[in-house]
This record gives sequence, structure tokens and C-alpha cells, in this order.
Amino acid sequence: MDFEKLADAWYAAWNSRDLEAIMALYADDVRFTSPYIRTLGFAGDGTLTNKADLERYFERGLSTIPDLHFTPVANCISVGGHTMVYRNQSGAWVTEMHEYDAGGLIARVVASYAGSPA
Repeated sequence: MDFEKLADAWYAAWNSRDLEAIMALYADDVRFTSPYIRTLGFAGDGTLTNKADLERYFERGLSTIPDLHFTPVANCISVGGHTMVYRNQSGAWVTEMHEYDAGGLIARVVASYAGSPA
């Protein structure tokens, strides 16, 4: 897999704010972990384990943060995935570790943020 192209597609989907394009990047049985999942009350353990719940989480972010966008800083390639380092609309540092399934869809994500989510 070309993890540079996959990162480019991810940034393009998010920065266009196109929820359908964003969701097309994720596997149906995706496992997504982020402290904001807990902060926003989606799951007490901070992990969503299906695409439908993930879509609701992303919808909330897109609707409540009108200037949401991500600026790439680095793409660290691994076996079966990558960790993207970027700055969000607030200038905060974020990393997202993505692992991919055999079909090239994101199957597992661990998102980490500089500082503590409110």
C-alpha cells in the first residue's frame, strides 16, 4: 500500500468536510480510539467499534467546529499503516495511528493530542 497516497486522500476528504468521502476511508468494523470520544460522551472507554457510531462522532465534529481542518506535518510509515502528525484548526498537535485492512481501508485508529482534551 502507498501510505503517502492514503494520507493525502485522508487529508483531502477531511479538509473538504465531505462526510461521505471521509466515511469511505474506514472499514465497517473500524476500531477508533480518541480521548474526545469519552469527553463528548460517545463511549466511556474512548473507543468506538463500528462505522455507524464513528459517523455520528465525525458528524458532531463537523457540525460543531465550522473551521475544522488539518495541516500535515509528517507521515511516519510503519508495517501495515502509518502515523500521521498534523496540526488542527486550533494549531494543536495531533497524531493518528492508522492500521489498514487488506482492502486498503482504515481498520484501527489511535488518536493522540498535545495537551489534555477538555
